[in-house]
Amino acid sequence: MNNIIKTKKAPKPIGPYSQAIKIDNFIILSGQIPVDVISNHIPENIAEQTYLVLMNIKSILSHAGFQIKDIIKTTVFTTNLKKIDIINEIYMKFFIENKSEFPARSCVEVKALPKNVKIEIEAMALKQNINHN
Repeated sequence: MNNIIKTKKAPKPIGPYSQAIKIDNFIILSGQIPVDVISNHIPENIAEQTYLVLMNIKSILSHAGFQIKDIIKTTVFTTNLKKIDIINEIYMKFFIENKSEFPARSCVEVKALPKNVKIEIEAMALKQNINHN
């Protein structure tokens, strides 16, 4: 059974899509952009945008009962691959701070993103079944 995930702790969808869909112990998140849900502010620099996107992903996962360590795949969309070192630094620190292994990842440069942001990240997570009865 599919469950639509909605939380006020992450940006509302700006189109006809859900923040995430949960199927049993699997969750697929739509691409998240760096919108601060309290102020509706979008930071200017790529480091702050990257961190905010990851925090929005964490909020959705947490609302659905998942953790960062459950992420198995991400796709990073950026408008400037020349900033990949900055993106990687924030991304790596985030996963380490959340005591998580790095998931599989794709990273692509795109011409434009919604609201003229510099980065968007989508994720998939799988909660391992710890009951082996």
